[in-house]
Amino acid sequence: MSDQEMSMSVPDAGATVWLTGLPSAGKTTIAHALAERLRGEGHRVEVLDGDEIREFLSAGLGFTREDRHTNVQRIGFVAELLSSNGVKVLVPVIAPYADSREAVRKRHQAEGTAYLEVHVATPVEVCSVRDVKGLYAKQAAGEISGLTGVDDPYEAPETPDLRIESHTQTVQESAAALHSLLVERGLA
Repeated sequence: MSDQEMSMSVPDAGATVWLTGLPSAGKTTIAHALAERLRGEGHRVEVLDGDEIREFLSAGLGFTREDRHTNVQRIGFVAELLSSNGVKVLVPVIAPYADSREAVRKRHQAEGTAYLEVHVATPVEVCSVRDVKGLYAKQAAGEISGLTGVDDPYEAPETPDLRIESHTQTVQESAAALHSLLVERGLA
């Protein structure tokens, strides 16, 4: 068997990388930059974008604490299923509550699947200037309420596997830091 055939026959180690942070923190942008790099290296990668999941998997859920918890658990289930089958799963989802994220971590631990929590720690002032979806403007105008980090809680991770300060580095630098963590943990 040639080296190329051997490398193709060795299963890729899956992992879930959960990127948590405020709306417009840069989670999805960083996830897509990392996904591109990992795919270029031959890894199987999926990005479970929070907005897409809400549309297709969690349609009908609102933004109460219970609904947010249900949404996070659904995403965590899908992420673990994919990662246990050799896929690198990047999850740029706010997941504002520590207990919800911890339940996802425990699911992965119970299944023996790698799980990393990354805090994209962008200050709310920077997020509100970025305001990718116009949520901060709508909240300020009184059109919406329950905006995470403004008038709804966000429980930042106390001990994430990595904290990214996306407001002080480029997207590529943020993705590179996350890639380095994956390499360090033997996952890339």
